[in-house]
Amino acid sequence: MIKKFVHQSLAVVGMMAALSLGASAQEKKESGNVFKDGWITMKIHSQYIPEDALDGSNIDVDTTNGVVTLTGTVSTAAGRSRAVAIAKATDGVKSVNDKLRVVPPAAAKPGVAQKTGRAVNDGWIKSKIYSQFLTDWKTLEDSDIDIDVSSGVVTLKGTVKTDAAKTRAEAIAKGTDGVKDVKNNLRVVAK
Repeated sequence: MIKKFVHQSLAVVGMMAALSLGASAQEKKESGNVFKDGWITMKIHSQYIPEDALDGSNIDVDTTNGVVTLTGTVSTAAGRSRAVAIAKATDGVKSVNDKLRVVPPAAAKPGVAQKTGRAVNDGWIKSKIYSQFLTDWKTLEDSDIDIDVSSGVVTLKGTVKTDAAKTRAEAIAKGTDGVKDVKNNLRVVAK
């Protein structure tokens, strides 16, 4: 009898804890404070870095109110499927608009930089910078940064909270393999 009572009590406590945690998570999602668009974009890009199926891709990720739009190019249909799957599985993503184009890679060009067996192209540079921004999220918190890369030249646009965040974003971009130059067009906007 005591054993049954203890078991039932533990079950009730477990259910109450689960309901409480579920409510907290739901409240956070409804308040919009958990997953900001900038964080979602950075998270998706950071997940693209180790993906072999995305080697040679040049993907742009735009997030608005949790809706992700993927544009740019991938080398294969499998790469396209993988890019979409990663985006859909990312916390905070409500839906994904797939506007990717499959463009087979051109023959390898002599002198193209390599990093761990991967070509360092504009898409890789963009994803790598976003990935590094994600690891330095405390400094860049509440930033809304868009990265454009063309022939190794990085342009940073958007807003940051502090001058320190602006300086840090530029330093991260400059320290990334394959970056030839950085144009820092970030604006400091106190929030």
